[in-house]
Formats: sequence, C-alpha cells, structure tokens
Amino acid sequence: MRRGVRWIALALVLLAAPAWSAAPVRVGSKVFTEGVILGEIATQAVGEAGVAAEHLRGLGGTAVLWSALRRGEIDAYAEYTGTLAQEVLKMPGASRDALAAALAAQGIAMTPSLGFSNTYALGMRRERAQALGIDGIDDLAAHRGLRLGFSNEFLDRADGWPGLRTAYALPQDGGNGLDHDLAYRALASGDLDVIDLYATDAEIPYYDLVVLADARGFFPDYSAVYLYRLDLRTRAPAAAAALEALAGRIDADAMRRLNAAAKLERVPEPQVAADWLGIDIAAGAGRGARILGRTGEHLALVGASLVLAIAIGLPLGVLAARRPHLGQGVLALTGLLQTLPSLAVFVFMIPLLGIGAAPAIAALFLYSLLPIVRNTHAGLTGIPRPLRETAAVIGLPPRARLWRIELPLARASILAGIKTAAVIDIGTATLGALIGAGGYGQPILTGIRLDDMGLILEGAVPAALLALAAQGLFELLERRLTPRGLR
Repeated sequence: MRRGVRWIALALVLLAAPAWSAAPVRVGSKVFTEGVILGEIATQAVGEAGVAAEHLRGLGGTAVLWSALRRGEIDAYAEYTGTLAQEVLKMPGASRDALAAALAAQGIAMTPSLGFSNTYALGMRRERAQALGIDGIDDLAAHRGLRLGFSNEFLDRADGWPGLRTAYALPQDGGNGLDHDLAYRALASGDLDVIDLYATDAEIPYYDLVVLADARGFFPDYSAVYLYRLDLRTRAPAAAAALEALAGRIDADAMRRLNAAAKLERVPEPQVAADWLGIDIAAGAGRGARILGRTGEHLALVGASLVLAIAIGLPLGVLAARRPHLGQGVLALTGLLQTLPSLAVFVFMIPLLGIGAAPAIAALFLYSLLPIVRNTHAGLTGIPRPLRETAAVIGLPPRARLWRIELPLARASILAGIKTAAVIDIGTATLGALIGAGGYGQPILTGIRLDDMGLILEGAVPAALLALAAQGLFELLERRLTPRGLR
C-alpha cells in the first residue's frame, strides 16, 4: 500500500509538471483533415511570430473543442460561422458582428474570415445521380430506397440531417452514423447513394461527385475563422496578431488543394501547412522514433491508471471478501462500470478533468477496477476453510492472517486480475488519442482519416505486441513470486 501511495503521488506530480513550466500556445483541431491542416497553419504561423506553440490534433468534434477553448485548455482552433450560429451560440441567422459580440462576452475572439466557406452539402456519384435524374436535394423525396450515410455530427446537428429532412420533407431515414472519410469509400464502392460533404473536400472532384443543389437555401454560410481566447492578446500578443494576419489568405480553391495534398497525395499535414506558409520545417521523425515516442505516451497512460487501480482495487477486493453483504455492492458497482461504453466514459471525463492524459487515466482506472477487485475477492474466498481456521486457531490476528496467509495463497488469482486489467488498459488506451492523450491511438486515428494502412498498423501492431509483452511479464512475475511448493 505504501508503494502504491508513492506511485500515485509520482503520477500526480508527472501530470502536474507541464503546468509548472511556461506553457506554449496550444492550438486544437477537429478530427478531420481540413481541421488538422488549419490547426497546423495556425501553429506554425504562431511559431514564426516567435511564440512557442503546440498543436493538439484531432481532438474531436465541435463540442469538445469549444469546451476546451472556454476552459483554457487550448488557446485557439479553427471554426466555421455556420457552426457557431447554429450549434455553439444558438443564434441562427445572426450577423458576424452579433456572433463576435456574443463570443467576446465569453472571453473569446474571432478573426475575420480566412477567405473561404466550407458549407455542408449532399453528394452522389455522377452516374448514379444521372441515372435517377437527381439534380438537387428536393429530388431525393421521390426516391425512398436511396441508401444514405452521414457523419455522426451531421446526424445530430440542427443544421444537419434533422433540419434538412424537415425543410425538404424527405422520407428517408438518415441511418447510423459513420466516419466522414469512410463514407466516401462506401459511396465510391456503391454501398451508399448519398452522403454529406464539406464544400472544400478534395474527394469531390477525385470521385467525380455531384453536389446536390440546395434550392431552399437550408445550409447557412460556413466561413472559416479562427477562434482564440481574448487573454491571448495580453499573454502572447504576437500569437494573436499571427492568427489575425491569416484572415483572407485562403480561398476555396487553395483549401481544396491543401486537402488534396494531405488526403490524396499523402503529404504530411505539417509539411502541407509549411509549404503553404512558405517556411522550412525540420523533417519529421522516422517511423521508429515515432513508435518509440508513442510507446512512452502509451506506457504512461497504462502505468498510471494501473497503479491507481491496484492501490484502490486490492483494498476493495479484500473488503468484499471480508464483508460479504457489502461486497456484493462493491462487485456490482465495479461490474456496472465495466459495462459502460469506453468511448462514452472518455468523453464524459472531459468536463471533469479537461483534455489530455488526466481524463484518459481516470477512464482507464475505472475499466481496470473490475478484474482486480473480482479476482482479489475470488482468490480470498477460494482459500479452503481449514487453512483459514488453522491460522485463527494458532492465534494470528486478522491483519497478520491477511498478509501472511491469505494474500500469499490468493496471489495467483490477484496477479491474474492485474494481468487482465493491464491487457484491457493497453487496448482501451488507444481511445485516449481522441481527447489529446496521445499513445498508439494517434497513428490509428490518422491512418483511418487518411486511408493509410501503414499508419493504422503503426499503432495497432505495437499495441498488440505490448499487450502480449505485458501478459508474458505478469506470467513470469507470477511464477517468480509463487513459492516452489505452490507452483
């Protein structure tokens, strides 16, 4: 227990250490290619202005980025005026000045438009649209059997499918949500007929898609802007000036070319941004160095959460074994935690702990409890009654019986629970990349977004190998710690 407390203290110190140093300007980005490119442009522009900057890429959707900006966990990110009016500020049809005033009241500044509008749209393969005689969204009403596939955010937004379906009286069901990039592949293969598009997507000309006319003008203007915290003007005025200076510099054609370079030509997003800015950046780390860095991040997430789970799970398991009535409640609660969807738990932690490693460690800790608590309980209650009675008869007090008799006899079961928790943590920790925690999930998410199997394997294979290594390590540890006579 004393060792556990020390490890917990060390983990907290490591988590808090970044806050003690001079923090760089933190630029966030949404989990799609254009958002990442705009995040890289902002980060490098701030860096060129002489201010240290850090890019937290692919943090999630609008809600995650907006909450992080308001809480000060990031300093800036790229947004769209239509999203601000419809989803963030709930001010449909508001002017730019009205949006800016509402943002300023919350301590947020908005740059002028970057020079392009990336409105929502619906798209179809050209041959399919021509075969059915579909030119606009209103034509969809006559074709009930069309297979529609929309991104998760589009399905839930007021300026997405719910409002569009009502405005055009469409009979189709929007179906289940799917990743925006995967929807393009499903459309190209013929598995889908209609998907949602962003006007500046590089895939529109690449797949020869038809953008369906929005005859009723449902979709609002989505001018791209940067949002940043107003206090940045005093903390790092050069950074705020660098963001403002990007206004009007990117038109729609330029944005499509940038998206195409990243998604179709497979140019790394940092290099895409640097080429557009006309600056030289150091070559990116090789695959080996990247994997090594991600391994360190992944081990930190798994190690900290596992130490916390051991320090709390073992006492809970002992309590459940010693107090059967109370133990049923403990086992039921930890079992309930295990049934919660992992992605929901990660996102739920953001309002409590923000973004980064802390919420990921908290979520992983909750998922680690059940195998440790249950195996500790099973190991202690599975000790034969004669052995427990013999220890009591010879006069050992309860604490001595626990440490000298019961825990050593339950060692195999307890270690098996810890091993299971470690393997679960290693796999689940890949979701930490969705909230800025890094780890092996980062190349997996990037690979899915860019349809790059090499990047997906760059995260998936080391995660699998780490899980196998952890399993082997705990089996070796179990053998070394088990007395020869009990092996």
